Amino acid sequence: QVQLVESGGGLVQPGESLKLSCAVSGSFFSLVNMGWFRQAPGTERELVASITSGGSASYADSVKGRFTISRDNVKNTVHLQMNSLKPEDTAVYYCNTPKMSWSNWGQGTQVTVSS
Repeated sequence: QVQLVESGGGLVQPGESLKLSCAVSGSFFSLVNMGWFRQAPGTERELVASITSGGSASYADSVKGRFTISRDNVKNTVHLQMNSLKPEDTAVYYCNTPKMSWSNWGQGTQVTVSS
């Protein structure tokens, strides 16, 4: 069973940066597309960034130009560099495939942007 372990969240002020990481178990990692999702209280989980197995990235309009997704196929890790953070970026961040193929989500990592 795939295990997803997210890390790197924290409390930051508006305008600051964070880099999230997600470690994925399994030798197939390099073959799958990956995504970062977020969920704020009272809202549905939304896909904010995705990256194909070949390294092509796409972003939600709300984060375009501020977030960068990347992957390390040697370390089976996907990253999310978040710059110019805004209070509305506050959420728990999760990784999974863009189609949410894996039912056993990780614990997520909390990102709080507040002055």
